[in-house]
Amino acid sequence: MTQTRPPKGTAAAGSWAPAAERQAPAQDPSPVAPPTPERCRLLLQRWRADLDLSPREGSQLAPELAGLDRQLARLEQRRPRVAVFGRVGVGKSSLLNALLGEASFATDVAHGCTRHQQARPWQRAVPGLAGVELVDTPGIDEIAAAARARLAARVALGSDLVLLVLDADLGRVEIEALETLLASGKPLLLVLNRSDCWPTDELPALQASIRRRLPAAAAHLEPIVVAAAPRQPQLMADGRVRSEAVAPRIAPLEAALLDLLERHGPLLLALNALRAADRFSQALHRARLQHGRRQAQELIGRFAVAKAAGVAVNPLVLLDLAGGIACDSALVLQLCQLYGLPMGRRGARALLARLSGHNALLGGAQLGLQLVLGGLRQLLVLAAPLSGGLSLAPAAPVALAQAALAVHTTRRTGRLAAAELLRSATAAGQPGALLRRLLAQDPDTRHWLRAWQAAGPGDGPIAPLLP
Repeated sequence: MTQTRPPKGTAAAGSWAPAAERQAPAQDPSPVAPPTPERCRLLLQRWRADLDLSPREGSQLAPELAGLDRQLARLEQRRPRVAVFGRVGVGKSSLLNALLGEASFATDVAHGCTRHQQARPWQRAVPGLAGVELVDTPGIDEIAAAARARLAARVALGSDLVLLVLDADLGRVEIEALETLLASGKPLLLVLNRSDCWPTDELPALQASIRRRLPAAAAHLEPIVVAAAPRQPQLMADGRVRSEAVAPRIAPLEAALLDLLERHGPLLLALNALRAADRFSQALHRARLQHGRRQAQELIGRFAVAKAAGVAVNPLVLLDLAGGIACDSALVLQLCQLYGLPMGRRGARALLARLSGHNALLGGAQLGLQLVLGGLRQLLVLAAPLSGGLSLAPAAPVALAQAALAVHTTRRTGRLAAAELLRSATAAGQPGALLRRLLAQDPDTRHWLRAWQAAGPGDGPIAPLLP
């Protein structure tokens, strides 16, 4: 059997081409970083597996943990949720029915037909996703402002994208809801429904008015004009005019939604999961701060007494300062152990440096006062032989002043350290830290979370939780 010479340049094993003609084996390509959604999924998977809750914390935070696990499950399954949101009677249910192509959500002439959140699967294939859920929500204008804010927060927590539906110009209720959703880091599309009820020549002016009324953080939103359940007049044989339903006109919304989910669906899922994990992480640290408040007060009190006693009896200024720093470092480490937050000695010293840099009393003022009082006391002690011991009398009040300053600064250090520990709940490797890195490095993340970035990630005052 005649062998055929392989083509020149092939690198097949066993090739008998001349060595000069053989290609060098290809080098292994350098590892490529996974895309942002996959990075988020892997980090959250590890973070959730390492989450260590006490029985008390598990019971106290059970609803929050259940919500977090539902969001993480949707991330694993690649099933985002799209919720409609808006006033009563703007056609939210009709809009979802038009997207579904069937009457799955109840609609009625009377206002407020939807009383609770309802979800249905959207039978449209989206590349990169296993499925999409459409969620109907109650109207927001027939409930009190506080309840309206809570509803908006619940919708934001449970959905990855929100369609804010209007049927006219933006009002106060919509603007408040819009600000709440944006501040929570929720991606939005703005939908102007019932366009069939407006004369064609008036629609551009209405859209321009809506743009002018948008908050600054929502200036990028463009109203998508649709008619979910349009009707047109029909002349009857007897001369009467009646309206009849015609096919929905939602093609612009459907195209925008499909395009957005195809390009950014996994990212929206990942960002919402990161926000949910960040909220849970902060809630957990708040619970630990609250639980450890009394123990922290006792701990800070003991360190304050020890520091005051050391300052009062020690005659050397430099030893006072060195002892105070050592005492404060030990206090920070003990507070970390109390709150269940890991930190080494280097981290404790760095935290103290930050506190001193941001607080005049703990920084320059404390140093200056201690130096002045310590120097004065040392002079009084040195002058004792010359004054027959009379100079020692003023030394006692000076020592007491130093001790009082030490007590005050130690208590202040404890409060500020507790506050800083809470703010550092999003330390390296945690969900909040990844969110901030993505905001700094990823343009798509900045686009979707620009309002959350401007509002800041904090979830409320922490002073009531501090010792």
